[in-house]
Amino acid sequence: MFETELTRTLKIRYPIFQAPMAGGPTTPDLVAAVSNAGGLGNLGAGYLTPEQLRGAIQKIRELTDQPFGVNLFVPEQPEESEEAVVQMTDYLNKYRVKLGIAQNPSILKSSESFDDQVQVLLEEKIPVFSFTFGIPPHDVIQAMKQCGTVVIGTATTVEEAKHLEVAGVNAIVAQGCEAGGHRGTFLKNVSESLIGTMALVPQIVDHVSIPVIASGGIMDGRGLVASLALGAAAVKMGTAFLACPESGAHETYKRKILSANEDSTEITCAYSGKAARGIRTKFMNDMHQYPGTIPAYPIQNAMTRDIRQAAAKSNDPEYMSLWAGQGLRLAKDQSAAEIVKQTIEQADAFVKKSFLYAGERF
Repeated sequence: MFETELTRTLKIRYPIFQAPMAGGPTTPDLVAAVSNAGGLGNLGAGYLTPEQLRGAIQKIRELTDQPFGVNLFVPEQPEESEEAVVQMTDYLNKYRVKLGIAQNPSILKSSESFDDQVQVLLEEKIPVFSFTFGIPPHDVIQAMKQCGTVVIGTATTVEEAKHLEVAGVNAIVAQGCEAGGHRGTFLKNVSESLIGTMALVPQIVDHVSIPVIASGGIMDGRGLVASLALGAAAVKMGTAFLACPESGAHETYKRKILSANEDSTEITCAYSGKAARGIRTKFMNDMHQYPGTIPAYPIQNAMTRDIRQAAAKSNDPEYMSLWAGQGLRLAKDQSAAEIVKQTIEQADAFVKKSFLYAGERF
């Protein structure tokens, strides 16, 4: 019943993608569990060194013989004034004092080499390559496709989707503003690109000729059926998998996911310098009062890394980045396989119920 053009292309049973959440949640165990359950597991690899990336891919292949994907961040090279960096360093030192870590840390690098990461993916001939934060160079997309890899980009507006189709991607993730984690916006300001999933998906579907994957606030079978009805070929679910046993999210993070409500999140640049939706924290609230300019991603991300890591070690969620979407009240502490199974069962029951009612009426 839920076979689509995309499930046939990817050779997966169900049109359910587990979102590639970078920073630890998408462990090889989680990726493999979703793929083994009939969906598409995805590794969030934006922060991994080439060596870590290769090791994770090999581990996934030990755990599953099913298709899976790997997601990378398209590199950005912002120019930031030394004054802005110094001012932010001084401001962040008060958190370092509170957490008992060294002040004024040296930052050796702000991001991994995209070219080196891409080379690993080409050598490993991964089934699916997805990306966010823009569009990679044309030769990268072509090289992936020549290896037989399906290429998927991220759009938050119709215009971004059109650009991605012209660039040659095989499918597009339509990221609604409800989605947790970093915004994939790359043509306009984020404030001009906050379109809800229900509004965004059908408009992108009507303006591109390739499959669209609905993302943002989708937590169960109801969201799956609604997305398919809007013309999507699959859904991408992230927050739904954060609290499952296979997730690498910190236990404190998982508890926050299971206890927070739909109004507990907001979009912030405080942690990374790039707009991202997460559960509201003291750090986010305090950064609202910051008088200077928050350095752009990936500079700010590197500058707050030691604070986030120290907060995790001390089990203090108020200084951790707790990325989550607006559907988090529906999150459950269940295995990844059970989440996939229940999503399909609920969707199946909903469709059959709808047809039954239609039959009774007509």
